[in-house]
Amino acid sequence: MITSETELNEIDLGSPTASSEESFFEATLRPQTLTDYVGQQKIKDNLQILIDAAKGRKDTLEHILLYGPPGLGKTTLAHIISKEVGVNIKITSGPAIEKAGDLASLLTNLAENDILFIDEIHRLNKTIEEILYPAMEDYALDIILGKGAGAKALRLDLPKFTLIGATTRVGLLSSPLRDRFGMTYRLDYYEDEEIERILERASQILNIGIDGAGKKEIAARARKTPRIANRLLKRVRDYAQVKASGKISKDVAKTALALLEVDDLGLDANDRRILLALIEKFNGGPVGISSIAAATSEDAGTIEDIYEPFLLRLGLIARTPKGRVATPAAYDHLKKAPLNQKQKEQTLL
Repeated sequence: MITSETELNEIDLGSPTASSEESFFEATLRPQTLTDYVGQQKIKDNLQILIDAAKGRKDTLEHILLYGPPGLGKTTLAHIISKEVGVNIKITSGPAIEKAGDLASLLTNLAENDILFIDEIHRLNKTIEEILYPAMEDYALDIILGKGAGAKALRLDLPKFTLIGATTRVGLLSSPLRDRFGMTYRLDYYEDEEIERILERASQILNIGIDGAGKKEIAARARKTPRIANRLLKRVRDYAQVKASGKISKDVAKTALALLEVDDLGLDANDRRILLALIEKFNGGPVGISSIAAATSEDAGTIEDIYEPFLLRLGLIARTPKGRVATPAAYDHLKKAPLNQKQKEQTLL
């Protein structure tokens, strides 16, 4: 069954007996219009022109590819686009489409101008990807019936639809698939001021008392990512409710985030474990990502997708032709003294 967690959340919202408060809040906190969506201003401006032009021509939107680190709002943008255009959206993910029949079921159930959103589109298998090409270009589905000499090719006409693909690793998309998207947008990390605006909106929706200093403290440690900011806000709210007066101040936020092991740069225990492994086990590098993964018992893909982009942005690690290297900023943040060349040579003996 091809149903995303997002779809399940929306189903829960439609039921008066929904029991998941967390799912309710996640769906409620999601902006519903481009106006409500904070940040990514250039992308919003371009999308508004694209949407207005398509609506003016009464035409189908071009296929759109959204890429960037996780938690920046790719799924939210897909929902907003569907609402702005006034069409339905079907949601799935690359790994969920295992067989040609799965894709055929999705495509044939779309109405005219509907949107199909595929998260983690870089994880589509090659067979599915090749079936998707004529669907994107010609709005047709080529199906092979039978096997061997008796096999027959059948072409099904599809309604005009828009494919929105989302990925954290655009480099893993094949060129033929990437070239079939009419528009490609890269979502970047948010500024602290934008995160504060997101926290302000979320605190009003969730009825959380928070002052300006409290918002700044959470925003500074939110890794410039809206999803993380909202998650931290809810956890700090819990602490304020149990241990404080219920209102989030700077001191309350600092104490709560310290309990969560989120430091002043927004690094959590896993981030620091990766940096410490790089410094203590590999003398600051250079070292390959697979070696770091083995030393930290973490998946190499998870390190590359989740942890490394933010560490690179902060300048705590650097990529070199020989591997990853801890920068002086990493030593300073962890209060570690870097080894000189002679000490490095001795550790290798």
